[in-house]
Amino acid sequence: MGRIRPTYIKRVAIELVEKYPRLFTDDFEANKQLVDKLTNVQSITMRNRIAGYATRYHQHNKA
Repeated sequence: MGRIRPTYIKRVAIELVEKYPRLFTDDFEANKQLVDKLTNVQSITMRNRIAGYATRYHQHNKA
């Protein structure tokens, strides 16, 4: 079973991926930089969790 993530992380990650679909890739490191640039999240841990979920979301929802 996978990890249970807070709704905040999922909501922010999905909004970012749907708003900027061409910017996000399957690369976690690149997505970390995008989340840092596109949001005002102060916590590094929170940024990484959002980037990780955005990476997974992008991988599973490619069209």
